[in-house]
Amino acid sequence: MNPSTQSLIQKLALAPHPEGGYYRETYRAPLQVHSSIHGGLRSAFTSIHFMLAAGQYSAWHRVASDESWFFHEGSDVEVHSLLPVAGNRDRVVHTQTLGVASGCFELTIPAGTWFAARLAQNDSHSLVSCVVAPGFEFEDFELASKDQLIEAGYRDTVQWPMIESLLVSKGA
Repeated sequence: MNPSTQSLIQKLALAPHPEGGYYRETYRAPLQVHSSIHGGLRSAFTSIHFMLAAGQYSAWHRVASDESWFFHEGSDVEVHSLLPVAGNRDRVVHTQTLGVASGCFELTIPAGTWFAARLAQNDSHSLVSCVVAPGFEFEDFELASKDQLIEAGYRDTVQWPMIESLLVSKGA
């Protein structure tokens, strides 16, 4: 890892995230909202700093709330979302690029959507903030398994090699 990336991780007090990359929660709203989807109370929203360093990616995962990403610095980051397989096996991955080169500085992933992210330039890093509403709880977070995505029909698509490359463990 290059020294400036390591320095930024230390300065922001980031820790490893289960999906890949590094994070630190920066805010948890004191306002509680009732969510029938979540089965009770949640913070109105939460926010984190999230960083991908060279060679890292954010593995396929989903959360039970909408999640918005806001670009801060570094390489553009490609955010991939899985679309339903139904009928079109050629195009099941929707990619949005976030960053200076793309000119897009924020995007939102709808609740319950499988998504993953990787650097557009793998030798750099990318720093974003992520806001989740209603607020994030790890009990609302799920990493995709290879079996889940095969069961959903993604293995039969032309994009399977790319999808498989962003799993937490390619052998899982």
